Amino acid sequence: MKIFSDFNLTVDPEEIKHLLDKITSRIPPAGNRELLKKIFSFIDLTSLSERDNIDNISRLCEKANQLGEAYPSMPNVAAICVYPEMVGVVKEYLDNPLVTIASVGGGFPASQTYTNIKVMEIEQAIKQGAEEIDMVLPVGKFLMGDLEYVQYEIEVIKERIGTVHLKLILETGSLQDYSLIRKASLLAIDSGADFIKTSTGKISPGATPGAMVVMCNAINDYYNRTGKKIGIKPAGGIADPETALLYYTIVKEILGEKWLDSEFFRIGASRLANRILADIFDKGPDFGYF
Repeated sequence: MKIFSDFNLTVDPEEIKHLLDKITSRIPPAGNRELLKKIFSFIDLTSLSERDNIDNISRLCEKANQLGEAYPSMPNVAAICVYPEMVGVVKEYLDNPLVTIASVGGGFPASQTYTNIKVMEIEQAIKQGAEEIDMVLPVGKFLMGDLEYVQYEIEVIKERIGTVHLKLILETGSLQDYSLIRKASLLAIDSGADFIKTSTGKISPGATPGAMVVMCNAINDYYNRTGKKIGIKPAGGIADPETALLYYTIVKEILGEKWLDSEFFRIGASRLANRILADIFDKGPDFGYF
């Protein structure tokens, strides 16, 4: 595949460690409330539980609707991300047009189903109101080297969904080393993904700083060669402001300020929004707005 001949695929773990040490030394203090507000605006507020239903998802939407009244100085989250069946609930109850409706799709979280089923599920989610789709790379096929099929599947789905954003989840915790993460990143980008995302949050480990550095480097290298700008989304285990600040700093140091808005940077999280609100407004650790 031409994409792999255009880029070096080998990643030295020591180089990643050295870069990560340098980035870690530049993390801003967690008490910076304006920066925490900015990070809050990058959150894809996520509910992906087998217990999800009309009641709890509609309450989540109402909380997002009321955030500006409850905390006038706060921006809202970037998106609410739910299972396909819940997209219609978000469409009905979410009143803020600045909050995007996102849905996982394509056989989430394992991506172990037929391509035509993935297409049907994703198209149905979009018909119900989804404006962004988070889909898992077919990791099994990728690991066995069936890269042409992986590329074909991503291209087919992106062609079918058009301008709807496709966030491709690499599930980096299932990839054995940094070189495979870089290879998956470049393949996803070249096949049409609008974002690459670390993890589903359904396996351990989820997001890791090392994987995030590798993915940001791949985005940067592809951008420098082609001018194509791709978004980045860490997800899986990002539950406190300190961790979010680390991922923010990785993006800032590798990709630069032009990536630091919700068009190109998201953080997938279910608990982070409450923790940020608690820190900004001096609430207790058990505070739960959402």
